[in-house]
Amino acid sequence: MPFKTNYRQERAQRARNREAKAQEKQARREEASAKRKATRDTETDLDAGGDAPEADVPTRTQEASPTG
Repeated sequence: MPFKTNYRQERAQRARNREAKAQEKQARREEASAKRKATRDTETDLDAGGDAPEADVPTRTQEASPTG
């Protein structure tokens, strides 16, 4: 054996590998979350009729008025 084993270096390398794996996992989770949010927003827009404003929905002030 030409060199003495450097355990601290091996441990640091394992820690770097763990951190890189955790970062990749977090990135995959964030990407999946963004996809779910985009899908949910798209479905909500389609259910509401797109980007058109809803004019026939009464507001709070119109509901409370005694003349209506």
